[in-house]
Amino acid sequence: MRKRQFLQTAAAALLACSALSSAQAQTMPLKFQLDWRFEGPAAFFVHPEQKGYFKEVGLDVNVEAASGAGAIQRVASGTHDLGFADLAALMEFHANNPEAPIKPVAVMVIYNTTPASVMALKKSGITKAADLTGKKMGAPIFDAGRRTFPLFAQANGVGPVQWTTMDPPLRETMLARGELDAVTGYTFTSLLNLEARGIPREDIVVLPYATHGVQLYGNVIIASPKLIAQKPEALRAFLKAFARGTKEAIAQPEVAIASLKAKDGLVKTDLEIKRLKLTIETAVDSEGARKEGFGRLKPERLKLMAEQVATAYETKNPIPVDAVWNGSFLPSAAELDVLPKR
Repeated sequence: MRKRQFLQTAAAALLACSALSSAQAQTMPLKFQLDWRFEGPAAFFVHPEQKGYFKEVGLDVNVEAASGAGAIQRVASGTHDLGFADLAALMEFHANNPEAPIKPVAVMVIYNTTPASVMALKKSGITKAADLTGKKMGAPIFDAGRRTFPLFAQANGVGPVQWTTMDPPLRETMLARGELDAVTGYTFTSLLNLEARGIPREDIVVLPYATHGVQLYGNVIIASPKLIAQKPEALRAFLKAFARGTKEAIAQPEVAIASLKAKDGLVKTDLEIKRLKLTIETAVDSEGARKEGFGRLKPERLKLMAEQVATAYETKNPIPVDAVWNGSFLPSAAELDVLPKR
């Protein structure tokens, strides 16, 4: 009797291991690189990871926070399959690295509107864009708002300014101390960082690029050309599961941040809920996204952006627009219907 029970138990265990091995064999691993730390916007990617939506479509996705090199460099080096990056920076990479063997491709627009803005304190006397002429401005050298500031300046008649470079954690601190007159940065980052330093929101002047004549796309999902060529169905499955998670994140930011907290226990829940909501408000659920559709873009707007970025970034070569964007892997219109009804 004991022998029979032992054999039955062993057979059941063997069957379970076989089933597990089969499931693992059918799950494709993908490495995804964020553009920054595990903060509010990262919940768009971490939520479907934590909820198992990627695994439901046969993918084992590992979402990683940025460390050192950005997503463009990671994907271009071949270490990562997918990433989250600023479209202007991707355009610059293509224009300046025509011989690169791996050139990442944008496959889905997440920030239809650039979240870049100029921020100043009211006590500086800056109330409008033209007031920036001759002022001391600061931002990290790679900051998207700083790189595209010439477009902002041209659109608003801003004369020469004095730039100071610092590491990201010092940007808002230097502004709060009065060492700078204004800074550039993503609104949902710098605005909340200033509030965290004890500055009331009513004392902060925010000049968003999007409402000051700069109609650039912001961050996009980028993919390796190898993934596109060899595993197109995996890319389609990823975007499908991502759209499902994004719809939930927009509808219930608190739930999405709970997923982020499960990924990284150091996440400050209340702060990141505010950050995610501000990201949705300023970059995701924009008028552009409403007109063009979440995830998509307009070819004529993309072409204009390429011309503007080539000028602002002083690229070595023209930007090859057709090589930068591939929207053929996007989910259906119904699956991309993630924005709340108004």
